[in-house]
Amino acid sequence: MGGRPDEVRAPEDWLTEVETERAGRFRFEADRASFVAAHLLVRLCAAAVLDVGPQELTLRQRCDLHGPGHGKPYIEEAPELGVSFSHTRGYVCAAAGPGKVGVDAEHVPTGPLDPLLADRVLTPRERAMVTGNDELIRHWTRKEALIKRGELTLDRLRAGGDDLEGRHLLEWSVGPDIRVAVVTDAPARRVPIPG
Repeated sequence: MGGRPDEVRAPEDWLTEVETERAGRFRFEADRASFVAAHLLVRLCAAAVLDVGPQELTLRQRCDLHGPGHGKPYIEEAPELGVSFSHTRGYVCAAAGPGKVGVDAEHVPTGPLDPLLADRVLTPRERAMVTGNDELIRHWTRKEALIKRGELTLDRLRAGGDDLEGRHLLEWSVGPDIRVAVVTDAPARRVPIPG
């Protein structure tokens, strides 16, 4: 699922205390709205897969380094369900399904290819093929989705992420400047945000 933050029509009281506290730290309202919408959207997405009411689901994250509210997300009532979400200013997306799930959305920078970013995140094979920022961000979102699945790390971007064998990739564009990638264990399809 993906859309503008204002398309996610769900009450903020579904958020946990940790999520509410983190949302309150955003300096800009647009960033806060995207954060909140992404956290609500992942509940809607998981509820659709589980065939339960989204208000019944509790989103949790736990990181050994940063504590609650950070790290890989999971649904407390269904920890075996793979869930992932992403937000960039003005767009949010979420994915849920069996096995590992990763989703990422990014804005495409204007102008010519950013060679510093390309050299930092692309494998040599990818770097030889990529000539513009649109292609660069398509690869970047795939790699971020793999990071969220736990299969790649930021320090290994140049060494991997260019082989998706055994995984399913779903991609879409939103307007001229947002790219989305979803990497799953099972075939995935895009569904509309419940209205």
